[in-house]
Formats: sequence, structure tokens, C-alpha cells
Amino acid sequence: MVKSELAQEKLHVRSITWQKLTWLDIEQPTQSDTEFLKQNYHFDDLELEDCLRRVHRPKIDEHEGYVFVMSHFPVFRRRARVTFPSQVSLFLGEDYLITLHEGDLDPLQKLFKDCQADQAAQSEYMGLGSAHLLYHIFDLLVSYCFPILNKIGDNVEKMEEQVFGHAVRETVRDISVLRRDIISFRRIMKSQTEVFELLEQGDYPILKEKPEVHFGDLAGHCQKIRDELDDYKEVVEGLNDTHNTLASFQTNAVVRALTIISTIMLPLTLIASIFGMHFEHLPLSQSPTAFITVMLIMVVILISMLSLFRLRRWL
Repeated sequence: MVKSELAQEKLHVRSITWQKLTWLDIEQPTQSDTEFLKQNYHFDDLELEDCLRRVHRPKIDEHEGYVFVMSHFPVFRRRARVTFPSQVSLFLGEDYLITLHEGDLDPLQKLFKDCQADQAAQSEYMGLGSAHLLYHIFDLLVSYCFPILNKIGDNVEKMEEQVFGHAVRETVRDISVLRRDIISFRRIMKSQTEVFELLEQGDYPILKEKPEVHFGDLAGHCQKIRDELDDYKEVVEGLNDTHNTLASFQTNAVVRALTIISTIMLPLTLIASIFGMHFEHLPLSQSPTAFITVMLIMVVILISMLSLFRLRRWL
């Protein structure tokens, strides 16, 4: 079905053939790659176009002789500190499996390289047909989600310690980034769970003939990941509320302290202003002890106001 090795070398197409099964892997597909697939396999034009652009939701389309599956799996980008969906398009036929992806899913790349280099791996993963190979690819990609999930769990634990620190701006930013990461990851797994449920429940002859293929198990794993993410989401929201409460308390404490200082300084400022005026007949204006007397009056007012504030538990 494939025209020639020379044609593949000019494209991004890599192939492995084991017995009657051929696995074509296309990393970072281009228009030339989809034209190659159209000429050799006669796939639907719209589905080939979907392989070249980002589709927001996974989907499954069944045609005579093949099944098209559009999947999303999470990839963590360190610079952005958020999980993004990586798209994988698959064409499943009786004697072939074609995968198109961006090349950022390590398990998929590693599996293809292992099958290229080792005949034992070819026999294990490709010896039971295209449906089994598809299931094994999905199984590896779902397993790849758990280390990312564990990393989010570690970040949640660190955030619990950070919330009770004093770096308010950094904490607000980190909580927002972590919440965005959880929401993005959860959105990916929700859509992918639906795909696995459709593969398990749908009437696809290519898949139903393989009793060892259980996409319901993968749907269960995805549901478990979603449940963990829901728990993390609740924890982060609780931490955000706690942080807002602490920040509000600190702000109120600062405002209260400034208000008390202003209230205390007000009568002292008034007295200093009155006795600072240049009038000859003010009380104590001619006394040699005027400065000391005024200062004593200020001290008495200060102590009286502090006592009153403490008695009312404002301090």
C-alpha cells in the first residue's frame, strides 16, 4: 500500500512492518504528508485537514475499512508552568495503524523507536494486530499522565506551606498558575475519557474482534485522574480562600495600626499647633517652663488614649 521507501524519505513518514501489520508514524505532519496519505489510503479530506490544525475536542469517525480517532494527551511545559494538550491523530485499519503527532509525547516516540530497533518489541506490540497496537499506545499515554498528576500533587503540598508565608504577591501568582494547570489538565482528561468510553461501547468491528482490547480500563484510569484533579482543585480553592483571609487580616491589622496612630497624633498635633502660634497672650506663652508643661500635657493625653484603646481592646 505504501508507494516506496524513497517517497517516505522525502516526507516525515516512518514505517515499521511486522508480518501483515504496518505502522506509519508521522511527526509534525505537513501538507505533503497528508497528500501522501490521501494518495495511498484515500482518507477523508476533512480528517486529513484536522491532522494539520488544532482540534479543540477529541472525536471518533468510522468509515468503511478504517476508524479515525483524534486524541489529546497532557504535556507539561516548564516555561509556561501549565499543562497543554498534545494532539494525536490515528487512522486504524485492519492491517495498518497511522499516527500523526507533534513529537512531544515521549512514550509514543519511545515505543516506535523500540519497535524499530527490536524484533521482540515488534512481536509483542504489533503481533496481535492493529487494535492491540492502538490499545498499547493509549495505555502508555495514559500511564504518562500519572507522573504529571504526581507533580501537581507535589505543587499543591508546597502551596499549602507557602500560603502561611509572607510573600503575598508570589503566593497569589503561584496559586493562579496552579489552578490554571489543574483546570487545563482536567479539561484534557474529561474529553479523552469520553473517547475511551465510545471506543469501548461503540460498534467498531475492527476493535470488537480483539477480546484482549479493553478501552473501558483506560476510561477508568482517566476517571481516576479526573477525581484526583477534582480533589486538587478543591484544595487549591480552599488555599486561595485561606490566603485571601490571611491577606485581608494583615491588611486590616495595618489599617488599624495606622488609624490608631493618626487618632493619637491628632490631639497632639492640635496642641502643638496652638502653642506654636505667635501670640503674646497665650497661656504659658511667657512662662520659662512652657515647653516642659506642653510636653507633659501631650504625654498625659498620649497615655490616656493608649489606656482607653487597650481597655476597649483596640490594641
